[in-house]
Amino acid sequence: MKQPMWQLPVVLTIAALAIVLGLFNLGLITIAGAGRAVVRYQSEDLASPPEPLAWSFDDVADGALVDGAEALSETRFGGWIVRAEADAPSLPNALCQTGVGEFPAIALGDAVLGDLVMTARFKPISGRVDQAAGLIFRVQGGGNYYILRANALEGNVNLYKYASGRRSLIKEASTRVNSGAWQELQVQVVGNHFTGLLNGAPVVEATDDDYTAGRVGLWTKADSVTCFDDVAVIPQ
Repeated sequence: MKQPMWQLPVVLTIAALAIVLGLFNLGLITIAGAGRAVVRYQSEDLASPPEPLAWSFDDVADGALVDGAEALSETRFGGWIVRAEADAPSLPNALCQTGVGEFPAIALGDAVLGDLVMTARFKPISGRVDQAAGLIFRVQGGGNYYILRANALEGNVNLYKYASGRRSLIKEASTRVNSGAWQELQVQVVGNHFTGLLNGAPVVEATDDDYTAGRVGLWTKADSVTCFDDVAVIPQ
């Protein structure tokens, strides 16, 4: 039976809402906006004395995680795993995120740091919605931290704040981020001032005052399949 013409817009609207809801539930689209920053760590919680940290993932068994690592969010169809990568900067292993989620994030250990230089090699492998790699720092918990993010599909390196599970943009910068290639991402953190570098070149900087200390980790977005290697953190 042919539907009346007036019903078609209603049917299309319902179908579009169903698609949007499905993508939202899979973490492939998100609602941006400022949340309330929940602070857990202060300067008195800083590691003393602060020691340099490094992860090459080469002494971790395939399919496992680094000792002390904590997944900060749930994913579907996969997750954070150490696996062999034939072109890893330091052979044989890399830490890869293979799942689908809103903002898959993992804390690497429980050391609380303030000022630091954090560097990692990353390779965006695939993703139809996003091909993102991020360094998270001053992590309070699963819903509160800062992110320096590179995105190969969008062609940018941005600084964000994650507060009570809501992500808000601090500063954005357009720049080429290569898909399928290893690159270097670095964040320099001094007081409330953050500088993001891609392959050694400064590309974005901004200030924010909400978090003064916290843990460090790695981050992706939506359906990004991304690998990381040679993560190094030098407290300042």
